[in-house]
Amino acid sequence: MIAILKREIGSYFTSAIGYVVLSIFYFFSGLFFYNYCLRYQTSELTYVFYNLFLIILFLIPILTMKLFSEDKKHKSDQTYLTAPINISSIVFGKFLSAVVVFAIGIAIFILFAVVISFFTTPAWSVIFCNILGILLLGAALISIGMFISSLTESQAIAAMLGMFVGLVIYMLNSIASLVNISWISNIIYGLSFMSHYYNFTYGIISLSDIVFFLTISGIFIYLTARVLEKRRWG
Repeated sequence: MIAILKREIGSYFTSAIGYVVLSIFYFFSGLFFYNYCLRYQTSELTYVFYNLFLIILFLIPILTMKLFSEDKKHKSDQTYLTAPINISSIVFGKFLSAVVVFAIGIAIFILFAVVISFFTTPAWSVIFCNILGILLLGAALISIGMFISSLTESQAIAAMLGMFVGLVIYMLNSIASLVNISWISNIIYGLSFMSHYYNFTYGIISLSDIVFFLTISGIFIYLTARVLEKRRWG
């Protein structure tokens, strides 16, 4: 797993993907930080993280589109599918590589907190909650994007499908509000990434929110492993 992790992290920065994703993330996070914090000299980062939700939904598919589709296209997946390597190690290695790159992006908020400390006292507990929330959100979306990547050999299709799923995720609250049957509406609200994520932006750590994102990650990591398992023996 460590070898795959190192290889995949390296591949993000030998291609343009890692730089593009981080550049876009830094641009929007910096823009939101300036508009909501620096202009008003406040330590309130809630709206910065709040507005990053949509950006992340459409940015993660770019990060994950190559994880398996590139290997499948170039037939290089046969190298590890035919090797005596545990499928779980392959999946976790690739999953963690994307999470590490995403975490590098999130690290910018440590710098933001230092900047805030020059004109006011940062609310470290709230900042920690936000960072935890955005990391859990990112991990869940990465697992979904990775699963989609395992289904196709086209990076473009993987990215577009990922963005479509992101759009559906973004609209879940609106869809739930349109459903008149209460129990169905409650189920849709319960599946809303937005609802679970926004609690973190206000400095609220809820076990149910943590379990939700970890469960989503676990489900799609498992499904990805099953896709590879089927390809190995198919």
